[in-house]
Amino acid sequence: MTIFFGVFSFYILKFYVDVYGLQVAAAGSILLIARCADAFGTPVWGVLFEKVRSRHGKCRPWFLWLSVPFAISGVLTFTTPHLGIRGKIFYAAVTCVTCSVLYTGINTPVSSILAELTQDVRERVTLTTFRMFGSKFGVLFVNLSLLALVAKLGHGNERTGFLLVMCLYAAGSIPLFLIGFRNLRETVPQQQKKLSVRQSVNALRGNVPWFITFMASLFFWIAFIARISAAPFYFQYVLHRTSLIAWANSLDAVSLASILLLPFFCRHASKTTVWALSLAGCALGQVIAFQGTQTHSSTVVMAGWTVGFLASGAAMALPFSILATSVDYGEWKTGIRAPGFLMAIGAAFCLKAGSGLGGALPAWIMNAYGYVPNAAQTLHSIQGIVMSCIWLPAVAYALAVVPVLFYARYERQEATVQQELASRWRDLEAAAQL
Repeated sequence: MTIFFGVFSFYILKFYVDVYGLQVAAAGSILLIARCADAFGTPVWGVLFEKVRSRHGKCRPWFLWLSVPFAISGVLTFTTPHLGIRGKIFYAAVTCVTCSVLYTGINTPVSSILAELTQDVRERVTLTTFRMFGSKFGVLFVNLSLLALVAKLGHGNERTGFLLVMCLYAAGSIPLFLIGFRNLRETVPQQQKKLSVRQSVNALRGNVPWFITFMASLFFWIAFIARISAAPFYFQYVLHRTSLIAWANSLDAVSLASILLLPFFCRHASKTTVWALSLAGCALGQVIAFQGTQTHSSTVVMAGWTVGFLASGAAMALPFSILATSVDYGEWKTGIRAPGFLMAIGAAFCLKAGSGLGGALPAWIMNAYGYVPNAAQTLHSIQGIVMSCIWLPAVAYALAVVPVLFYARYERQEATVQQELASRWRDLEAAAQL
């Protein structure tokens, strides 16, 4: 899943504009429509997850059911049929929407299963660390291999190269999902009855930790996707160092350091502090990169890129753990446990809506400043690229810090929530045995 996500996040805007030949504004609009349509469909997935019961659990079956359709849709998205401009736009929109919808369908149980694997808050942080380690390894693999494989397999034809590489990635992703389906086990006690739509929505009532995570995650994904979507244009046309694109994106691997140290950080500081500082670090990386832009120093730019990615690891990982905790908070507050619904909106919606805006805003900004594909850029269009790649993410990262500062109060309640839920579960088990 992360392999496909890496290709989509880092390269699809560049693919649509410079490979498939779409206008930059049209490509941005397609990404926004596809991801936002999918984002607003996430509640449907969430309700569906709460209604489905099987002997394999609530989350695991979806790995089995959706792995093959998702892989096929990813290949079709990077297929480039020879159509007129309207036909290209229509084809790109349909395949992008389909792949985005299926991505949400298979990503949501990957996120929501965290709340079902263990009740221990610290164990959830640790599991999140392992999950993000695998995720970042997948992104690193994409950034180190994609462009080289496209050139090698395509023999100079990028359309053919992208198609063949995506076929390879698809073939490799399916067995990984099946391994997850075979080996994971859901252990947290489940509500036996299926939840109605109204009950699922009621799980949000008074769930302030969830709303805090929702807002912070939305701004984070706008910033993160805008940064990496605009990066290929920035390194090619602003720094004139096309060779640095793969290396710059591969620096995402340094985020593994903050991810692996996340349990250590959270033992010695509050999650609120770690979360806020990591987002602030992301914004600081943008400022450093801008200084490198001003001095035409690729070394300083790469330093800023490194700082930003390093901080993004913790900023990306922590919300998944806190969302799992918000599932417990919602059950404590309302008596309704709806991990699929809460995770679908809190994680998948934010990712999709943020990715949509993060992909569209840079495209619209560059179009407004006069970007022309595969041509020398004017000073005005270069300003648009810098704004898209540097300042738009910096502002969004700063805005993400604001809701996080309100989480400290609810973090102090976590132990109480866990104790009272454990007492309720014991009472229910005792009553069931009578």
